Amino acid sequence: MDKEGKTIGTATLIETPNGVLVRADVANLPPGVHGFHIHEVGRCDASGGFESAGGHYNPGGKPHGYWQEGGPHAGDMPNQTVGQDGKLLAEVFNPNVGFSGDATLFDQDGSALVIHATADDYRSQPSGAAGDRIACGVIQRDR
Repeated sequence: MDKEGKTIGTATLIETPNGVLVRADVANLPPGVHGFHIHEVGRCDASGGFESAGGHYNPGGKPHGYWQEGGPHAGDMPNQTVGQDGKLLAEVFNPNVGFSGDATLFDQDGSALVIHATADDYRSQPSGAAGDRIACGVIQRDR
């Protein structure tokens, strides 16, 4: 959902033996490069700017970013680019999470996918200086 609480797309997460494949199809985003992360709480309150999703998913207590010694967070993923048409079509593999085990996305409070206003710099603590949260989706199991 966007900051007005409107549905703007979907994401499908597929567990593999080596991690999780995230396929996202989102529209009505501002063009440019955006941070794209898994956050630690499965709650997306638009009225609160999606702060309800907590920080980046980080069960291992690691530093943020690909450029940091000992990083990244389990929920850190590469930046994604939105075209002039406002569409994001992404297919991202995250080897640091799963549907069970120590880095499960389905822990007691769940997890969420978040798109940020600007690019993640892959080094600033605690979240890569990626700006406001502009879209959020709760990660849920298929029913």
